[in-house]
Amino acid sequence: MSRGQVLFERLQQGFVWTVWNRLLDAEFFDRSIALAGKAFVSFFPLIIVVTAFLPKHLQHAVLSTMVHRLGLSGPSQASVNDAFANSSQIRSATSFFGLVLTIIYASSFTTALRRMYVRVWRRPPGRAVRAYLYGSMWLAGCIAYMALLGGLRTWLGNGVIPLSVFVILSIIGSAAFWTTTVWLSLGREVKFAVLVATGTITGLLTLGYAFTAQYWMPSQIASNELQFGFFGIALSFVTWLSGIAICLLIGAAAGVVLVEADGLLGRIARLGTDELLNGDVRPFLLPNSAK
Repeated sequence: MSRGQVLFERLQQGFVWTVWNRLLDAEFFDRSIALAGKAFVSFFPLIIVVTAFLPKHLQHAVLSTMVHRLGLSGPSQASVNDAFANSSQIRSATSFFGLVLTIIYASSFTTALRRMYVRVWRRPPGRAVRAYLYGSMWLAGCIAYMALLGGLRTWLGNGVIPLSVFVILSIIGSAAFWTTTVWLSLGREVKFAVLVATGTITGLLTLGYAFTAQYWMPSQIASNELQFGFFGIALSFVTWLSGIAICLLIGAAAGVVLVEADGLLGRIARLGTDELLNGDVRPFLLPNSAK
């Protein structure tokens, strides 16, 4: 066997190649586009509508998180500010039935998110009723997380030390949030400790991606708006969401590959546990069999 063949076989057995195969098996490109589209048409409207019913200080906290995560500035930031400033109009125009419908529409995003994690982790689909319940819990938790993050940023203020504290707490909070997200998406069938690796990688990737948005997102919005008008702003948001979706997929694939690995690295990723599943639950599916 030639040296090139040996090198290629080692590459195929490596971490990056295994993660890539997992992404291909999960059809990561199609799923990232689907997640981004559903987040834009259902999840964003839910945040605006639900936040309109919150107290003013919580509205500002959620708005602060959105602006910083999206890297907004100038006219695009003003548009988002206007959407939150008209909370009284939103409340008067939204009936109880309309609010329920908005939550139902947003469940299409949580369903897509759940299916993505089920596919990457090769788990059998869970019960629909329980999945919708967990999806509603996740939506409430997501808005609470955004409000907490924005409030923490305002409370700590500016400066090197407050910013350092905020970054550390953001990393911890993001890792905990995404670990819980995967745990609920998989129907609590996978041990929570096993999912910490996925949550930590996802948290770091999403925070890093959001940090870079402040450098490229404003010019992206300006360019798209000049070319496509108001539609260009929407296109920029979908582009940003597609990047976040890819971060979620990479985090999920890298996390599951780590916990399935043999040796010391796998034991560390599993936090010392040998079993991946909780109790008497259905086993993992074979490759290419998860739907």
